[in-house]
Amino acid sequence: MMLLPSRPKYRKAHKGRIRGKSKGGYRLHFGAYGLKSLDAARVTSRQIEAARRAMTRHLKRSGKMWIRIFPDVPVSQKPAEARQGKGKGPVEYWICRVKPGRILFELDGVPQALAARAFELATAKLPLKARLVKRIGDSS
Repeated sequence: MMLLPSRPKYRKAHKGRIRGKSKGGYRLHFGAYGLKSLDAARVTSRQIEAARRAMTRHLKRSGKMWIRIFPDVPVSQKPAEARQGKGKGPVEYWICRVKPGRILFELDGVPQALAARAFELATAKLPLKARLVKRIGDSS
């Protein structure tokens, strides 16, 4: 199940740069454990899905998972060996611009060791470094 917006306001977007730290989404909201980004990257909807599948398979459907990022930026590409000019190419895929400090995924209802391993597997599928964070006061 690939993530993409249902009705985007604009069809195409500029590439943009990812500068600074995450302005929001840097605290745990739902689960006891979270996967926090340590650097900036453009995460595609395929990478999010691959990370989600890796975690779900490892957890064997125990606990609850939340995806805290959404790919809402269109990336267009021109066909290979196309001449210059003739406008911007069609939208090929969707990305999410992730800044350092952003919570990517959250987990609850699983032991810390299981959550840590699941996040490790998910991080291998993502183009950035990330680490496990846990809710303050959580003793498990």
